[in-house]
Amino acid sequence: MRQFKLPPQIVRLVILTIGIVGSYVVARQLFMPKSFGQYGHYRADAIFELAAREPRYGGKKSCDECHSEVLEKVAKYEHKTIACESCHGPLKAHGDDPDHHDAVKPTSDLCLRCHELNTARPAFLKQVEFKKHYADKGKCIECHIPHQPNEVP
Repeated sequence: MRQFKLPPQIVRLVILTIGIVGSYVVARQLFMPKSFGQYGHYRADAIFELAAREPRYGGKKSCDECHSEVLEKVAKYEHKTIACESCHGPLKAHGDDPDHHDAVKPTSDLCLRCHELNTARPAFLKQVEFKKHYADKGKCIECHIPHQPNEVP
């Protein structure tokens, strides 16, 4: 009776497969964090690292301490549901130290993040085609007050 012999290509494929799987197992043991999988399919230590970060956002209450008149105006218009820091950037440092002036001054680019014509946006959100709407004017804030968008300056 003739002895069965595997073709050399199959032997090479089996050896290659064993090498790839073996490399994966070794790499997984070396590089996977110890806390991975402790609370689910993520690294459990990430919770503590994120909790230890210093907050960057102060919230509307910190703005209200000094800028209550602006918040009263905003409360009457469409932008009342938008946080101050959505347009002016993270302001915890400014809230803690009023002399720290790092607030972003809104520009037309900032307005266009929400108001540029986009069919994916909800219908209730006012949208404009910037090139047609402001063809000769230049900037949104020349005709609109950001805190009171329906008012004319």
